[in-house]
Amino acid sequence: MDITKSTTPEFIDILFDGRNKNYGAYKHRVTYDKRVRNAIAGTASIALVIIGGYVLGTNLRAADVHRDNKPLITQTELIDVKIEEPKFIPPPPVKVEEPPVKIATEKFNTFRVTDEPVAPEEEVVKISELENKVIANARQDGEDGSNEIAALLEKGGNNTGIVANETIKEDPNKVHIFVEIPPEFPGGEAALNKFLQRNISYPAVASDNGIQGIVSVSFVVGKTGEISEVKILSLKKGGGLEEEAIRVVRKMPKWKPGRQNGQNVNVQFNLPVNFRLAEQ
Repeated sequence: MDITKSTTPEFIDILFDGRNKNYGAYKHRVTYDKRVRNAIAGTASIALVIIGGYVLGTNLRAADVHRDNKPLITQTELIDVKIEEPKFIPPPPVKVEEPPVKIATEKFNTFRVTDEPVAPEEEVVKISELENKVIANARQDGEDGSNEIAALLEKGGNNTGIVANETIKEDPNKVHIFVEIPPEFPGGEAALNKFLQRNISYPAVASDNGIQGIVSVSFVVGKTGEISEVKILSLKKGGGLEEEAIRVVRKMPKWKPGRQNGQNVNVQFNLPVNFRLAEQ
């Protein structure tokens, strides 16, 4: 036992016997138990206040939550609602378009050389049959007349029923083999035969050696009708026949140029020149 911490009055009186009891330590020793009891009571009171406040606050919040959860509307009243019928809106009037005016067109067929039978619809149409008709991708019957076609195109636009031919972009220097309108000698085939008869001089070497036959000459008729790129296609017969044929072809005047898609184009033309000796 620590005698310095004993709080009994007898011990305290003995401890401070003959000493100054007015000294602060004596008072603290005498009132020690009382101060301890007061401290414990005060602490307990504060704890009770805190716990009581917490419990009270919790109950009050619970009461508020319970009160707030009560329904605001305790009675429901049904009201008759009048539903308006939708108004009938008539559809817009149907626009009746007049049927397009059909224009007579003729299908464009590419010229080709073949030994097989050709169907009538695949044959190349003659120039005389294309009068007052439009060249297109398909053939159809309709109104004729160049003036009427021009007026319908200007008035009706795309509703004229004309089957438009596709625009073909080609090299302007391209040499065509087959075209819509082939080149022609001035005056036609008869004039060409007369020109050859008048201008061909039978080579002496060929005449003396009995050389004769057909010399096939190829040349290009330009967009302006000039003759160029003259060459021989057939086998060489000799005797000067090939040289004479080239000379006469180069001497020919300008031809009427060939046309494709409405434009003058370069066209390769093959011309057979017949060299024949007179019978003796």
